[in-house]
Amino acid sequence: MKLEDMNLQFPEEPMRPIEKPAFKPGQPPELPHVHTLWGVHDPAIYHDEEDNQYYIYTTGGNSHRSSDLITWNIIGHVMDDPPKESTDWVGGNAIWAPDLIKVGSEYRMYGSNSTIGVRQSCIFLATSDKPEGPYHSKGVVLKTAYDSHCNSIDANIITEEGTGQQYMVYGSFWGGIHILRLNNETGFADEEGIGTCIARRPKFADCAIEGPYIRYNPDTGYYYLFVSYASLRSDYNIRVGRSRNLFGPYYDHNGRDMRDLEDYNNDLGYMVACGYQFSGGTSWMGPGHNSVLRDFDNQWYLVCHIRDEFFKTGTMSTMHVYKMVWSEDGWPMLNPSRYAGEKEQDFKPEYIPGSYEKIKLTPTIPQGIHKSTKWELMENGMLQSGCVMGHWELIDSSTICLSYGNIVEYCKLSVIWDWDLWKPTISFTGKDQMGICVWGKRIEE
Repeated sequence: MKLEDMNLQFPEEPMRPIEKPAFKPGQPPELPHVHTLWGVHDPAIYHDEEDNQYYIYTTGGNSHRSSDLITWNIIGHVMDDPPKESTDWVGGNAIWAPDLIKVGSEYRMYGSNSTIGVRQSCIFLATSDKPEGPYHSKGVVLKTAYDSHCNSIDANIITEEGTGQQYMVYGSFWGGIHILRLNNETGFADEEGIGTCIARRPKFADCAIEGPYIRYNPDTGYYYLFVSYASLRSDYNIRVGRSRNLFGPYYDHNGRDMRDLEDYNNDLGYMVACGYQFSGGTSWMGPGHNSVLRDFDNQWYLVCHIRDEFFKTGTMSTMHVYKMVWSEDGWPMLNPSRYAGEKEQDFKPEYIPGSYEKIKLTPTIPQGIHKSTKWELMENGMLQSGCVMGHWELIDSSTICLSYGNIVEYCKLSVIWDWDLWKPTISFTGKDQMGICVWGKRIEE
C-alpha cells in the first residue's frame, strides 16, 4: 500500500536546514544568525512554562529559542564570563556545557570553566530573572585540581522525587561521574568533597565517559542516567543505566553496574545512539552530550550534538532533536529520524508490507558508524534480508515484532519526516531480547 493511501497523519514539511557554513581550517565559522544549528555543542534543553518557548544553552554561553522543537532562532551570548575565582583557578574564561533549572522565580545556570584535557576546572553558578538571560555569575559551586580524582565539568541538576532535594551530577574521564548535594536555597554545594561516584570507564577505554544527564520517569519508577562514551572526534555514543535510587547503583539492560571497570567488549551500558547512516543519507558520527526533556504533555525528547562525518572541520557539530519512546520493560528508544512534529498513530497490518532500511546499534570496538541494510516485509508475514528469513507480526496498533533466527525485536511504529530523502515515511524503533537497539524506516521504490 502506498503512503498516500494510508489513513495516517504525516508530519508537514519542515523548513530546510541552512547549508553547512564554509570556513577555512583554523578559523571560526561565519554563522547565519537565524535558523541554523551548526556550531551548537553540548546542548541543554529547557521548556519554559511562563512563555511556552523551548531554549537550548550551549558551550560558549550561547542560546537558541524555538516554539516547536523544529525551527530554532539564535538568541546569542547570554552569560557573563565565569567569576574571577574560577578564571584565576583555570587560567581562562571558556564556558562549557551549561545546564538550567528554575527555582521559584530565579533561573539558575550551571556552567563549566575548564581547558581541554585537564582537571583544573570549575563549575560556577549564574542567575537571571528570565530564560533568555542575561545570566550573571554568582560564584563557584565546585572546583577540582590537576591531581584531583575527578573533573568538575558537565553539570546537570536533578531534583530527588519525594524529598525535593536538589543534586548536581557532573564529571568526565578520570574518576568518572559523581553526584553532589546542593543547597536548594543558595544553589551552591551543600556537602564537602566531590560526592558519590555513579559511573566510570576502564583505563583501556581512556576512562572516556562524560556529559551525564539524569531524568526520572514516573511511569517506570526509575531514574535514568545518560552518559557519553568514547572520543568526541570519532566514536562518541550515548549509553544509559537506570536505578530506583538517585544515588545508584545504576544498572544497564544486562544488570551490570555502570561503575564496572571490566568492560573489555565495550558493551557496558544500554546504547541508545551511535554513529549511523541510512542509504543515500548523511553519515552521522559522534552523537553525544545529550539532554532529555519530559515535556508538559508527558512526551519525551532527547537532544544531542552530532557531526557530519564528511564535513571536515575538526569538532564542528550541529544539533539533533529525537522523539523518545519507551519499551515495555522500561528502556528509552529514539525515533531514527530527527523530530518534525510526528504524532502517535494507529497502524493496520496492511500498512506494513514494503521495503525498509534497518540499522542495528551494536556495540563495537571502536564504536563505528553503522550503515543500513535492506529488508523486505511481505504481505504473508514473512521478512527477508539477503539470505536471512523470518517473520513480522503487528502485536498492537503501534508495535511490531520482527523475528529471525534466534533474534526477536519488539519495535514501536511511527510516522516521521525523512530528512535524508526529504519526504514523509513510516519508521520503527525498538530493541532485541539482548537489549540491542534497532532503527528502521520504510523506503519507496
